[in-house]
Amino acid sequence: MTIFRSLMIAVVLATLGLGAAHAGSEAPVGYYADQKVVYHNDGGPDGATYFKRLLGNLRNHVEAVGKAHVEIRVVSHSDGVALFQAAANDKEVAARIDALKGMGVRFLICANTLRERKIDRGTLYGVTEDDVVPSGVAELARLQGMGFAYIHP
Repeated sequence: MTIFRSLMIAVVLATLGLGAAHAGSEAPVGYYADQKVVYHNDGGPDGATYFKRLLGNLRNHVEAVGKAHVEIRVVSHSDGVALFQAAANDKEVAARIDALKGMGVRFLICANTLRERKIDRGTLYGVTEDDVVPSGVAELARLQGMGFAYIHP
């Protein structure tokens, strides 16, 4: 394909709004279908940096698709539970979790992790009894079986 032809195609696509011009902007109405998504939070090698990136991904996801069009669950187990330990002492992280809950994101915590690591649920920021699931990995499989798409950031 010649350079001229490639440029002409790019101009036509941009004119019609079909190009990659959506980067950094809201998606057009109807661009995304309704979604059910489960995020897998098992911590990361860089701890706090991973958690901030995860929380940013969640916010971006809801904002892109729209609160009314996305159902997000975050399953935390293993080192991922440290997010809620950190939030107990970090007002910025706590506020980000609260904002995401306000956007409809549901956070689930693995009971096996709590038991094995001897973590009292009451020491975790914003975690209620209803947020605790028997097994984090089994919950990931259960949600995928219910049609939730799997994301591990």
